[in-house]
Amino acid sequence: LEPLGAAERKELLEVLEDRYGSGATVVTSQLDPKDWHAVIGEATLADAILDRLVHNAHRLKLAGDSIRKVDVNLTKGRKQAK
Repeated sequence: LEPLGAAERKELLEVLEDRYGSGATVVTSQLDPKDWHAVIGEATLADAILDRLVHNAHRLKLAGDSIRKVDVNLTKGRKQAK
């Protein structure tokens, strides 16, 4: 939810480089990928990170209400039933 620091960018890139081509990596985000550059920070490392994430990626975009909203409504219903 806030921009990555220099150490965090390097660590993320290192993890993705180690995993690249050897197994699946699942990434979840509330941000659209077009906004990731701003959060990752430094443009060159952002490009490298996104290249490893996007290449051969399967993107699933979820829609609908937040599960937190649904959970709150379910909880309210349980309290009223008692």
